[in-house]
Amino acid sequence: MGKINVLSQETIDKIAAGEVVERPASVAKELIENSIDAGATAISVEIKGGGIEYLRITDNGVGIEKDQIPVAFLRHSTSKIKDAEDLNNVHSLGFRGEALSSISAVSKVELITKTKDNLLGASYIIEGAKEVSLSDVGAPDGTTFIIRQLFYNTPARKKFLKAESTEGSYVFDVVEHLALSHPEISFKLIINGKEKLMTSGNGSLSDTIYQIYGRQIAANILDISYEDELFSITGYIGLSVIARGNRAFEHFFVNDRYIKSNNLSRACEEGYYGFLMGHQYPFFVLNIDCIDGAVDVNVHPTKQEVRFENESKVCEILTKAINSRLRRREDVVEAKVEEEKPRFNNTFNTIIPEPIEKTSSVNKSFSVEKATPLDTSSDELIGDYKSESSSEQEIKPVKLPEPFEKNRLEAIKASITSQIRKDTPYEKKFAEKNSGGEKYEQISFLTREAVKEHKIIGQVFDTYWIIEYDKNMYIIDQHAAHEKVLFEKTMARLKNKEMTSQMVSPPVIISLSQQDILLYERYHEAFESLGYRVESFGGNELAITAVPGNLFSLDPKQFFLEALADCQSYKASDSFDIIVERVASMSCKAAVKGNNRLSLPEIKTLINDLLELDNPYHCPHGRPTMISFSEYELAKKFKRIV
Repeated sequence: MGKINVLSQETIDKIAAGEVVERPASVAKELIENSIDAGATAISVEIKGGGIEYLRITDNGVGIEKDQIPVAFLRHSTSKIKDAEDLNNVHSLGFRGEALSSISAVSKVELITKTKDNLLGASYIIEGAKEVSLSDVGAPDGTTFIIRQLFYNTPARKKFLKAESTEGSYVFDVVEHLALSHPEISFKLIINGKEKLMTSGNGSLSDTIYQIYGRQIAANILDISYEDELFSITGYIGLSVIARGNRAFEHFFVNDRYIKSNNLSRACEEGYYGFLMGHQYPFFVLNIDCIDGAVDVNVHPTKQEVRFENESKVCEILTKAINSRLRRREDVVEAKVEEEKPRFNNTFNTIIPEPIEKTSSVNKSFSVEKATPLDTSSDELIGDYKSESSSEQEIKPVKLPEPFEKNRLEAIKASITSQIRKDTPYEKKFAEKNSGGEKYEQISFLTREAVKEHKIIGQVFDTYWIIEYDKNMYIIDQHAAHEKVLFEKTMARLKNKEMTSQMVSPPVIISLSQQDILLYERYHEAFESLGYRVESFGGNELAITAVPGNLFSLDPKQFFLEALADCQSYKASDSFDIIVERVASMSCKAAVKGNNRLSLPEIKTLINDLLELDNPYHCPHGRPTMISFSEYELAKKFKRIV
């Protein structure tokens, strides 16, 4: 064995940096979280070259005392906790004291900070964990971090970074997540000199969703809330119309901290069962607030994984809360004649006073779009900041990094919020089924009162029924609607143990492989619950002696084999899920098909059956059972409205 060496502190810092600093987005996350912990109400992020060459974070927080700055860059130095006991009730986003040390070990860092009580600020430069300078400067309240040449001294790490545009998108994701978890803070993101994101910081999560995702998303979200003695759940969930093909729109926050959890994702997706088609994933922004000790955030270096004291209960409540909220809302898909792009405009012409400087008291007009961030990369501006340590030297007037004075910030918030309110309302009001809910003027399409006003126009393509109601044209897919009715009826029979079996004479004999026989033995209880009666017929053969009573008209052999084949993708513990999936398939096969003309009494009966369902708006596979066209949309199509 080779000689055992004690590593130098510089080497230790570079190794430790690999756990915290993976890419520019990691640096942005750590520094923005520090700004949030410092009580900032406005945070500006600027990157160039994907954040590899230049990354700036500016806030209006409490700042750092000059004598505390060198200590802040030591490893495991933090103001968030004092001892191990504090780990049980961490209320800040950062607490390990590793970020500044790790970042300074692999980049060139410049810090400009000032506290409210001090006349002067401080400038601190540290490169590769080696202190370069510490001096007094004139600066506004708050803190600015400038990170240059990330991984300049670890070329192997830099080689594995992705393209600048990709790294920049990761930084955008970080700012997006922090803006969603802290709607009370105004965030601004500038990429290569162009403003890419700005939130008002007015405390409204729905407004923040609008500013990040636009009108289409914000117009199709529902608020959700739950609270008990251990934790509370608040946020917004999306309707099926804004579902996506991946989980990019699933956002979880625990005590305002962004996390990733496969178990929580599955729980939320189960809450959408019956509302989404297969391989579609919902939009949601959910914050789970836990009491002290109920969650451990000290699990992973990135703090994006947590452990709950009772995760199964959290998952169960999430599923029930989401499913219950979706069932209280009429979810008829509104067909659009043409898609409109979000009209959100970041330019506001409100006249806002300039910051008062010692050399000027002139008020000027201010535009968010034209606001020029501090370019701290220029030597000329750095010269404005820096001065000699002597208190007698004249301090030059300093241009603020961002418009963070209270009056300016409040005016920006008001302007952005006003612009949102002028746009198309982003939450439509529909009738809620719960008796204690808010009452709206519109009556749901599927209510006893509304049915009396239905005007059935007729059937087209022997598949779709057209109904006029309340200045809307509704189109019902008879197959999807009948499928949903059969599904709910079958599920009710299963729940009440009222499933019947129809004897088959002579029995249907099927030959299976040994693997299929073992598969059936594993899931035989699910088949028996549905109404199948199957006996061994010797060797690799089974005899089907009875089939589900409501599906007697279907081919029992083909149906059984299809159900058994689908079971290969499930686990033994998923027996109830298998039943639900099979019921969905059976309903689809037994439902009235398209190109099959129904009579007027039959469609009325079908509508009446839909009235009895909790979720009549989607078939078991998540497809819509009906869509609607408003009178306004049709008028636009015929150019009656320009």
